[in-house]
Amino acid sequence: MRSLIQAAIAILVVCALLFFAVDRLESAGSAGSKDTITVYNWGEYIDPDLLNQFTEETGIKVIYETFDSNEAMMTKVEQGGSAYDVAVPSEYMVEMMKEKDLLLPIDHSKLPNFKNIDPYFLDLAFDPGNKYSIPYFWGTVGVVFNPSIVGDHLTFKSWEDLWDPSLKGKVFLVDGAREVMGMGLNSLGESLNAKDDALLRSATEKLTSLSPNIKAIIGDEITPLMINNEASVALIWSGQAADMLWENEDLDFAVPEEGSNLWFDNFVIPKTAANIDGAHAFINFMLDAEISAQNNDYVGYSTPNAAAMELMDPEVIEDERFYPNEELRAKLEVYENLGLEWLGKYNEQFLKFKMSIR
Repeated sequence: MRSLIQAAIAILVVCALLFFAVDRLESAGSAGSKDTITVYNWGEYIDPDLLNQFTEETGIKVIYETFDSNEAMMTKVEQGGSAYDVAVPSEYMVEMMKEKDLLLPIDHSKLPNFKNIDPYFLDLAFDPGNKYSIPYFWGTVGVVFNPSIVGDHLTFKSWEDLWDPSLKGKVFLVDGAREVMGMGLNSLGESLNAKDDALLRSATEKLTSLSPNIKAIIGDEITPLMINNEASVALIWSGQAADMLWENEDLDFAVPEEGSNLWFDNFVIPKTAANIDGAHAFINFMLDAEISAQNNDYVGYSTPNAAAMELMDPEVIEDERFYPNEELRAKLEVYENLGLEWLGKYNEQFLKFKMSIR
């Protein structure tokens, strides 16, 4: 009798294990099903209501994951452990992902809303013909500041204003090597894509002379500090600045006239995508004029969608702080893929500068 009971228990245990295994396999497989897509995007970079709307309209569920840097995103895509159907890298990272054969070509025939994109933002050097990428948002790097605290004499139309002695211990910088080294190079009248050891050393020396004015080099924490008037000056991306200005009307934003960065974030389809049709459907949905206008209102960055701009508040799209005129745009540069050697040199010089801050 005991042997029969033990056999029965063994059978029950095996059945339970088999049921658990099948359930796990079905759950794992659902991420790659035709009624599911996985989107990999920057944090707080989409109106969450649109994800639900996409599901309602198409029946395709969206699994939404976020990253905090281009490099972290590419590493995870390259590892191949997750089947991301849509990712949102910046322009230089699109180049790097192409070089590593991590992207699938875009089928433009499946994107009827592609016609809504302003031609100015198409066929750029990092992806000729938009073979692998579709513009999502764009913006600049500039200075957000509080005129009532720093004084009317500082407009930050020049990078040199950051060196003003009155700003001792008041300047915050975003924690990014390309942004900070780019600012240093631009302040010298040089390209932020310079591949010249002497120029990089000169930029670091110039930045080191800014050290007395530096309060801290931080990330997203700067937003509440500026909104609450606990900080008065910061090097930041335009979209983040727009969020600050929305919350605190005393703040202003400027892109220095010597030049700065013009960046683009883009939809791509990683080569490991499990639902390619679903990925195209999602991108086309986001390119719809009304959807794009709603998303822009939520996110706050500048849109490349010309059709959406026709539906947006004229005060928003006529604000040259966030939609710079052609004269200023001509002085802006897109980050180029520097390659590992030069990227390492930028990081090395940036670290050297950070160590100079007391």
